[in-house]
Amino acid sequence: MRRLISRRRVVVMAAASPLPFVVACSDSDEPEPTATVPGSPGGQGANSGGSSTATASATGTTAAQATLPPTPQCVDEDDEPTIAQTEGPFFTPDTPERTSLLEPGMSGTRLLLTGDVVSTGCVPVAGALIEFWQCDDAGEYDNAGYRLRGHQFAGANGEYTLETIVPGLYPGRTRHIHVKVQAANQPVLTTQLYFPGESRNDSDGIYDPSLLMELGDGADGKVGSFRFVLDV
Repeated sequence: MRRLISRRRVVVMAAASPLPFVVACSDSDEPEPTATVPGSPGGQGANSGGSSTATASATGTTAAQATLPPTPQCVDEDDEPTIAQTEGPFFTPDTPERTSLLEPGMSGTRLLLTGDVVSTGCVPVAGALIEFWQCDDAGEYDNAGYRLRGHQFAGANGEYTLETIVPGLYPGRTRHIHVKVQAANQPVLTTQLYFPGESRNDSDGIYDPSLLMELGDGADGKVGSFRFVLDV
């Protein structure tokens, strides 16, 4: 079977380019919605009292398939676990649960980050804990409070959404966002996300191109995406 090149491999191949690189995502990357079909727990079938064993079997099979969570589109290396990276000196525990880190009067370019959390078998990790923290657009971390810090839980299909800003340049580092991801009762993955096209990427000793977000322009700023793959 012909192997497809994963988005992660494409990003790695493009990391050497000095120009900003954006990977276009096809609609097939999004999970298919779960449908309610006749005979399923969510609806009444017209042939619920079916007269043949074959009809009942087919209906039961369809209903069972419809109640399973959709499997995300995975190709090639999407089953490789996301690599771990250093936590850094500025992690703060017990952050607020929220999907938006934006606050009134906060300066900086808006960033909408979306994606999902899956296992190495490409099964959605529902309810995964995801923690984000970063510096502000001036490159400063809030070490007294919870500004630009927060955690959330992935949805039923492993999906997450984060509203934040593009972080500034912290001294000695390229632009990045810190992340912790954990499936229930499993080890914590600590890692970082990076921005394509940054001039400091190549000189940053921690940077890894496999952790590049897919990044593009949105109506109110930047839009990014990243899939976390947990070794579960």
